[in-house]
Amino acid sequence: MVFGVYLVEELRISSIPPTSHGFPTTIYRQRQHDDGRFQHLHSVFPGPGNRKCYKLPMNYTMFSSLILIRASFVYKNYDGLQQPPLFSVSLGTAVAANVNLSVKDPWVEEFIWQMDNKETIPLCLNSIPNGGFPVISSIEIRPIPQGGYYSGMDHFTSKLLKKCYRINCGYTNGSIRVICTAEVRFEAYVVRFAVWENAQTAYAVRYPLDQYDRIWDPDQDFSPFHTSTGFTTLGTFNTWALKETPPMPVLQTGRVLARREGLSYNFSLENLGDYYLVLYFAGILPVSPTFDVLINGEIVESNYSVKSWEVGSLYFLQKGIKSLNITFKDISFYPVVNAIEVYEIINIPPESSTTVVSALQVIQQSTGLDLEWEDDPCSPMPWEHVQCEGSSITSLELFDINLRSISPTFGDLFDLKTLDLHNTSLAGEIENLASLRNLENLNLSFNKLTSFGTDLDGLINLRVLDLRNNSLEGLVPESFGAMMNLHLLNLENNQLQGTLPKVLNKDGLEIRTSGNLCLSFSMSKCHDATANATIDAPQVTVFNKKKQTLHSHLAVVLGAVGGILLVLIVVSILVFIYIRRKKPEFKHRESMKADLQMRNWNAKAFSYKEIKAATRNFKQVLGRGSFGSVYLGKLPDGKLAAVKVRFDKTQLGADSFINEVSLLSSIHHPNLVSLEGYCHESKQQILVYEYLPGGSLAENLYGTNIKRITLSWVRRLKIAIDAAKGLDYLHNRSEPRVIHRDVKSSNILLDGDLNAKVCDFGLSKQVPQADVSHVTTMVKGTAGYLDPEYYATQQLTEKSDVYSFGVVLLELICGREPLRRTGSPDSFNLVLWAKPYLQAGAFEIVDESLKGTYDEESMSKAASIASRSVDRDASQRPNIAEVLAALKEAYSIQLSYLATAGAGLST
Repeated sequence: MVFGVYLVEELRISSIPPTSHGFPTTIYRQRQHDDGRFQHLHSVFPGPGNRKCYKLPMNYTMFSSLILIRASFVYKNYDGLQQPPLFSVSLGTAVAANVNLSVKDPWVEEFIWQMDNKETIPLCLNSIPNGGFPVISSIEIRPIPQGGYYSGMDHFTSKLLKKCYRINCGYTNGSIRVICTAEVRFEAYVVRFAVWENAQTAYAVRYPLDQYDRIWDPDQDFSPFHTSTGFTTLGTFNTWALKETPPMPVLQTGRVLARREGLSYNFSLENLGDYYLVLYFAGILPVSPTFDVLINGEIVESNYSVKSWEVGSLYFLQKGIKSLNITFKDISFYPVVNAIEVYEIINIPPESSTTVVSALQVIQQSTGLDLEWEDDPCSPMPWEHVQCEGSSITSLELFDINLRSISPTFGDLFDLKTLDLHNTSLAGEIENLASLRNLENLNLSFNKLTSFGTDLDGLINLRVLDLRNNSLEGLVPESFGAMMNLHLLNLENNQLQGTLPKVLNKDGLEIRTSGNLCLSFSMSKCHDATANATIDAPQVTVFNKKKQTLHSHLAVVLGAVGGILLVLIVVSILVFIYIRRKKPEFKHRESMKADLQMRNWNAKAFSYKEIKAATRNFKQVLGRGSFGSVYLGKLPDGKLAAVKVRFDKTQLGADSFINEVSLLSSIHHPNLVSLEGYCHESKQQILVYEYLPGGSLAENLYGTNIKRITLSWVRRLKIAIDAAKGLDYLHNRSEPRVIHRDVKSSNILLDGDLNAKVCDFGLSKQVPQADVSHVTTMVKGTAGYLDPEYYATQQLTEKSDVYSFGVVLLELICGREPLRRTGSPDSFNLVLWAKPYLQAGAFEIVDESLKGTYDEESMSKAASIASRSVDRDASQRPNIAEVLAALKEAYSIQLSYLATAGAGLST
């Protein structure tokens, strides 16, 4: 059973989708034989960019997820420059091999990989400075029996096996010539390929003699021959016990000890590292030998016996070795070995968070630049502008581009420690950074920012904050004092004025303020500077009529000047005292105003002590997000509750908290999550909701929820109708009208009966006047659900919710996330991928689990309203009432279909 052999010419003309940088720029073919064999085919990548990738599709419905990958590289001076290239090859996140065609040409690398149900094989060629242009000639993919090769590596996970040696022991008579041609179907792709051998090569056995098309090298240059001899038998062995299933010709040959010394194999290893060994033994002798197996002088298997006409194998894991000696020490009769495989163990770094990668892809799209951000951002090598620690992205440096605003997707880069966005045309308020709690260095200099906003308040780990050369106005926020680790605050060349917060006047903190109107720890310094400038400007004219007159005039002048100085000093002191007293008074008034607002809330106020008791000291976590964590709680009346504890404890960051409590305490609807109460004690921001045990829609569609239920089409329609009812109430029956602003599948929760309710109103906006068409506001929301018109204009309307809900409908239809990084680039964004199919009535993209269970007219109704809802032009979208009506119609059609189809289909 063969996966496929891809010659580079076939790669170019076939339909196999590479990445955007996957097509070879140049293809060379030196010779094509009459019998159809190809030699010296090259795919060359002389274009810009350090990384060129192929993504070969996989299909696990027919094949094992354990595969053999063989890649060949040929230079043969195709360009006449006599400069063989040097480059690295990566599989997934692992640098699998370095290819140096000046040492060996052609060069072949072979790997065994447990793919873990990946949709594609990402094979990349990575340029090395001054190494020339990478070149590749063929890629071969073969299935290996599930369970093979990884025996004894249970605690050695996420590893790739790179072949070093595969020896057909005892076979020294040159290679076996095998020529065959075949045509295989690989998913939807048909690839013609040729398999050929040359008597001069070291390839001993190849398909069809080995059903997995492994190449077994002849036994030479590994052992001093005077101590052992080759031995061949024509016996047949039962290989069912060996998961690797070596071919019969390999088992029929062996190396047997000829004298009483040990039988040894010595292998040179390229790298100091960890190695995996497989030894095969077949009873080709009329006796049953017993012997010890030693690796690098240590006994790893004692008294091992090989029974006549039986076959067995041993597996060994050797860590931290640079050379390899395998010795078989005689105990009785004659030690024998039939085949040896040696693999270097290549570590596969963990992949970066899908959420983070999706956010970076959206950021790349917003820049309008091709940053060559493909595959994993951290491994095998970091993307340009990105730095990582392990699989976590800790630094992002984008500058000298027209970014214009900090989009909400920046908030998903939770592990960032450094963010450099200088000279990116940022304007308005600093926003969408509140969730970056680990941020240590933030550079927003040389932009057009006018307001600090509140998102900086929670960045308590900042060490360097560079805001120079902006248009910031007003006062420096008092909340900056919470940045205990801050050692540089650069505010140069803005339009700030007034006093700096006293909490910033401390050792170890450098504050740069030049180029502002007046920025100091003391207002008196500003007034002194102003006063001195005023006094120095006028010139006093002295008349010299009489001496005493001169003195009297001088006294008058000096007295006047002294009086002016005194008045200025007194006024400055009074103004300073007034401001000092007024500030706390203002804070007190704001606090009283907030308290008065809370008293009017129609929701129970819990004490922090009651919250701790209800959650058993925050024991069981239901979920986490950028807002904070949600815990399971039990109220005094025995009712279960979901307790959301917000990260942000500052008064300035309480806007969304107050917004959500105010809203939920005044609206009630069966399809909106109800508020049980809140806690606003000691700056705690805690919301207590009703508990819905069914989890979120996202978890049930494609998450890892242990309670996950497979949702039928009729259930999905019912969930969509429930959510649409909740949004319809907000848009059309609430007073004032409400725009949710963060509609997504994770904000639609299910109760025990799978009834749906919309939750999370922290970003919601009220529309106070009935005749107002939109609200102009900063862009907030979630990547993948964000209305493109709202993003471009900052004008929020009910149609923005309709767009987000349209994305949710596409999720229900297709069963996949709005943004993902697997598959071809054109399928990355759900809206861009699904909409053309659904508009054309092509339902092959419908969730596999729904196939054969839905009425096509019902699906067509839902697909049509979903496609209209995600139109880029908001005026072309339906309103939520029209969406609800269409969904009800689709639901009714599906119910009729199920009634007609009978009990065979699930509801």
